[in-house]
Amino acid sequence: MRKITLGRTGLEVPPIGLGGYPFSGVNRARGWDPYSEEGRRTAIRTVNAALDRGVTYIDTAPAYGDGHSETLIGEVMAARRDECVLATKVGWRGMDGRAVTESVQASLRRLRTDHVDVIQFHGGVYTDDDRRHILEGGPLEALRRLREQGQVRFIGLTTEEPHSCLGLLQTDAFDVAQLAYNVIYQGAALHALPEARRRDVGVVTMRSMTSGVLQRLLPVIAPEWEGARDSYQVCLRFLLADSRVHVANIGMRWPEEVERNVALVESFQPEADLADLPRMTAAVYRALDEEAAG
Repeated sequence: MRKITLGRTGLEVPPIGLGGYPFSGVNRARGWDPYSEEGRRTAIRTVNAALDRGVTYIDTAPAYGDGHSETLIGEVMAARRDECVLATKVGWRGMDGRAVTESVQASLRRLRTDHVDVIQFHGGVYTDDDRRHILEGGPLEALRRLREQGQVRFIGLTTEEPHSCLGLLQTDAFDVAQLAYNVIYQGAALHALPEARRRDVGVVTMRSMTSGVLQRLLPVIAPEWEGARDSYQVCLRFLLADSRVHVANIGMRWPEEVERNVALVESFQPEADLADLPRMTAAVYRALDEEAAG
């Protein structure tokens, strides 16, 4: 699979990554239980299949099943750590520098490695108080010390509301930003993505496939669509066509999902850059006028 440079980190990454949440989330309707022995074995096969097919960006978090996702991934990392870019996360709310350090070191033990490539503050929506605590209350300093010690290589953040992370990005303290961005949630295109590009911050997406929201909407608003396959392709192609996105994180449970995603990546060549897509009415009108005149 082709590789992309993850912003100023210099890390070479594939256009899709393996998201670790499914290795902690039970989905009974699909017969998925990563806490069962069968589910554990399947999850390990899936991680191995991802690495075999070039999906070498792996993202997880200690909050995924109280470390369960990290533990499963760690079973593969014990033998294949040098084959991937490994990212995990750390909490910060109510945590001082010592607590942040201890959390990261516990993640390293579960992941069976002496370092992670990307450590990210696991965030939802950042308030002014949150930003002050991260920057001045000890969490960021703890990650910097861990970086000096070689236990983490690059510092990042994740956010459900990209606009709320602008104040953090503007400090230039963060090398990677994992943003909620997808075909139906495009606010980041107006602010966080341009800011990340200006600062050469690596961009990873979360909610890449809309977390199933689009798939639940379509039977109601567009039943003529041919099921989940069409919507899934649209979601992935949207991200692959935006040059500001380096990695689209995708939760994959079974090896066949890995194969499907790799096939979609390899078969798609975008004809335009959706970074240039007008997203405000006036800009759309200008684009229409230019097309008509040209």
